[in-house]
Amino acid sequence: MFCAAAAVMAQEQPEESKYRRSALYSMLVSHNQTKYAKEIEEVFSSIPIPEKFDNHDLSVKIVNSAQKKVDENDVSAFLKNNDVARRMVARWFDRDPQTGECDMELVMNRGLYDASYFDVEAARMSQRGFGVLADAGEELIGNTFVLVNDIRYTDKQKTSRIFGSIIKMVGAVAGAASGNSGFSDLGNSLGSLAEEIKGFGVSVTSYLYRLEWNDEVADEFYSSQYVARGEKAPEKAEAFAKSKAYSLKYVGSHKSTSGKISMRGVSSYDPIQMIRKVCTRAIDESIVALQREYDEFKIKTPVFSVTPAITAKVGLKEGISERNKYEVLEQYVDKEGRTKYRRVGVIQPVKGKIWDNRYMALEENAEGSKLEATTFRKVSGGDFYPGMLIREIKVK
Repeated sequence: MFCAAAAVMAQEQPEESKYRRSALYSMLVSHNQTKYAKEIEEVFSSIPIPEKFDNHDLSVKIVNSAQKKVDENDVSAFLKNNDVARRMVARWFDRDPQTGECDMELVMNRGLYDASYFDVEAARMSQRGFGVLADAGEELIGNTFVLVNDIRYTDKQKTSRIFGSIIKMVGAVAGAASGNSGFSDLGNSLGSLAEEIKGFGVSVTSYLYRLEWNDEVADEFYSSQYVARGEKAPEKAEAFAKSKAYSLKYVGSHKSTSGKISMRGVSSYDPIQMIRKVCTRAIDESIVALQREYDEFKIKTPVFSVTPAITAKVGLKEGISERNKYEVLEQYVDKEGRTKYRRVGVIQPVKGKIWDNRYMALEENAEGSKLEATTFRKVSGGDFYPGMLIREIKVK
């Protein structure tokens, strides 16, 4: 596990230019009566939220289910019964559950706003201030998602027995040479696990939800439920606790099974790495599939450089391929203080210059893993500059 942790740290990327991200709360449905459930739980707990999203996790990351099958109705009922939508709103405003006191720090920091606009009462009194509050709702709070992942183990390769037998044999030879039976025991233990880990695979069903946040909900919250720091307003705190205004909208789901994943880079003495590799890549693939199916879940990524080539810090992890096309967006603020975007061009990844930034791609020496960004060619448009945003468009 220490080796796996080191690998995660080694893949952290340098800080990019700041931009607004969608917020994501990622959960796991675990079936503790199934094989490798505990190992999958342990691995899931250590998988970070993808860096293209802001981390909006709540305290509960893993939910155990005794049901053999879980569907959208089960997931929706759980989220509703546990008041997840209200809890996500509370997290946006760092709400004190005892007093109801809130602040705008998280909204301000994630939205890259000037602090002067975030006295809520003052903002509501001016067109500019109210526009910024509305903008924060549209661009940030309204782009908060919940991703519920139902992950199950699948045995994909019977040939893993050969790999396990080799490890057992190595352990036996080492034990005979040293006179230490501990080597043999270690070889047998690792070998038995490796027989299954080499063929380790998962099936993943990911359910996507979006926090409902509109002008009506925002107005109710700011006018009758927002309690500023130091303010004594128990009636507002109670109004928030009893409000029925907060809900999650079901967006859609994606079901897939992990493809054949190389054992290269996975230590035979730490087979749990394979579980981490398979689960991490499977979740990333689900996110890509959901983004392609549902436009509202698509991410924006900043242009990293324009000379000597157009590059961006995205790659295979985000589903980049030479067939994809991306619109280049310029951000501006309208007269009401709301952030808008206009397309200024289209770019396309260059074959052979696509970054493989998937988990453990560098360790397996995958093609493109030593790049630091993906290179694009201009399809249309004028001059671009770093910090402009790119977003995938559907290719007909």
